Amino acid sequence: MGTLGMVGLGRMGGNMAERLRQAGHTVVGYDRSESSGRHVDSLATLVQALEAPRVVWVMVPAGEPTYDTIDALQELLSPGDVIVDGGNSRYTDDQRQAADLEPHGIGFVDCGVSGGVWGLTEGYALMCGGSKDDVALVQPFFDALKPAGDSGFVHAGGVGAGHFAKMVHNGIEYGLMQAYAEGWELMMATDVVSDVPAVISSWQQGTVIRSWLLDLMVNALSEDDDLSGLRGYAEDSGEGRWTVEAAVDHAVPLPVITAALFARFASRQDDPPAMKMIAALRNQFGGHAVTAKAGEVEKGADAPGADADAPSSEPGDVAQGLALGKPGTPPDA
Repeated sequence: MGTLGMVGLGRMGGNMAERLRQAGHTVVGYDRSESSGRHVDSLATLVQALEAPRVVWVMVPAGEPTYDTIDALQELLSPGDVIVDGGNSRYTDDQRQAADLEPHGIGFVDCGVSGGVWGLTEGYALMCGGSKDDVALVQPFFDALKPAGDSGFVHAGGVGAGHFAKMVHNGIEYGLMQAYAEGWELMMATDVVSDVPAVISSWQQGTVIRSWLLDLMVNALSEDDDLSGLRGYAEDSGEGRWTVEAAVDHAVPLPVITAALFARFASRQDDPPAMKMIAALRNQFGGHAVTAKAGEVEKGADAPGADADAPSSEPGDVAQGLALGKPGTPPDA
């Protein structure tokens, strides 16, 4: 069995270190937090505790924390050692990191990791990129981290391929979650289906849409059957945006993933400015009803029956039209 240095002992890094130990490997862990359960108190001490050729797995947030960690390790490691970036870095950053490390003889492997809080027991899906020799040095640790069976690990290509594959994986995840969420919302919005959680639970067997995400959806509804305890606010990770940006760069249409990303943006707006403008414009050209303030009981511009309840159109200026639901003065012909 081998020895690996793990930098970052948070929720993911800590569980991955534990899974490696359970498989018989030795893990020397470092984290800036003293309460993390770290074994050493500096990167220098971590490197000293490893035998060459060393493998150091970096599991810290993408961006500056990763850049700074790899820059520091570059000064401490020796030719033949390998750094693994297991965070959610952008694939273009991987290529830059590898180019910076190459003159020092230090290898670089990027690894997209999926599995979340379940990875400790179920294993982590791993998508890596790098040279054949560098990946081979890390392979015993990949084998311990991946799920049992033949799948769950792929050497996707050269440097950057692992994080590119993980980026696309997360984009697909966005689309799947959005589709499940929209189907659930539609059933909840009608009185046709009397037991929505039961319907969703029934989809777990025998249907073409069964999946682990669907299982997690059932779990969530078993804890809160209408999700009334949650706020409809969803953050987005960098991978969703990067997937859409890559699609633009390569002229590949991604309507589902793009719409799912934009839906998350919409979730953060209590009173969307764009919808205010749409309401105002509908009022201007057609006299459609508007709601002046959030929380008032008047029907909104697109509520069913709103147009039927609007006052009849009479000539008037823009201000009067906005106030009374009447069209404003049209522009000169």
